[in-house]
Amino acid sequence: MGDDEVNKKIREVIKTLEELKEDDISVPRNVKTRIDEAIAVLQEDNEISFKINKALDMLEEAGDDVNLQAFTRTQIWNIVGLMESLQRK
Repeated sequence: MGDDEVNKKIREVIKTLEELKEDDISVPRNVKTRIDEAIAVLQEDNEISFKINKALDMLEEAGDDVNLQAFTRTQIWNIVGLMESLQRK
């Protein structure tokens, strides 16, 4: 997978994270903050693997939040899984 494809997938991840962040009912404020931070990292002009690793750390922490509803946690872990697959390419 080339850098262009990886960047396209990262843009899709950002879009999904933004949609998730807009859920005012099931996403706690501290998780929204982590999502915002992950989005900012993914939009930085850094090496792709660095951006992915840093954002993964933030999202994994958000996914472990005890206040998350199961559906939201599943969405976060699906995004984490997608980003991990980009990391291996």
